[in-house]
Amino acid sequence: MAGYAEIAEDYRSKIQRGELSPGDRMPTLREVMEAWDVSMATASRAYKELQAQGLTTASSGAGTVVARAGSPTISARVQAHAATGRALDADESSAILEVGTVGADETVASRLGVAPGTPVHVRRRVVSRGGVPVHLSASYYLPFVIEATPELTELVSTGGSRELAAERLGSPQSRVLEEVTSRLATDPEKDSLGLTGASVIVTQVVRTVYLADGRIVEVAVRVVGGTTVLRWASNL
Repeated sequence: MAGYAEIAEDYRSKIQRGELSPGDRMPTLREVMEAWDVSMATASRAYKELQAQGLTTASSGAGTVVARAGSPTISARVQAHAATGRALDADESSAILEVGTVGADETVASRLGVAPGTPVHVRRRVVSRGGVPVHLSASYYLPFVIEATPELTELVSTGGSRELAAERLGSPQSRVLEEVTSRLATDPEKDSLGLTGASVIVTQVVRTVYLADGRIVEVAVRVVGGTTVLRWASNL
């Protein structure tokens, strides 16, 4: 009888070879159970493995689907930061709104691997493109990151916070996992982004950045205009 790792590897290979393309529906868990003659627990664990690697995502009305390509790759950010000292695009600017310590909410705590309410460091900023606000972002760091990168406690933009932290911690970035959902904007978000209307939909992107040694260097929550439901990972 096949194990979950063998099942996950089979589907991973099909995705990497292009036999399964971004947006394609994956077999249901019941279909996996029947095809591999395994239990629901084994099939479910195999799918959790694929999701943890950013290869698949749960899509409303379509079950599990192959994930689509993500945002700029780690290598692109690292190269830009090395060349210019900035990880933003040439026409982007970042203004820090707040730095400090907060209790991690459920979203942040679960991705950092700590209990809700655990003190974490936060940096909130608004990013503009051509002088027009395009998204709000809050980045969260565990104490070991701040200890290595005290600049993150200052009310100034570093131009590439996670690149600087990775350099100080002596381990390169290796993977970015992004989870994207849509929701109603709060009044402060509408004010900061110049959005109008009583019920405005925004896209929330929760990004978890891993170092090569397995540590999480940053969890960031970004809010932008628009709606989508995706999940992906980009690797160096």
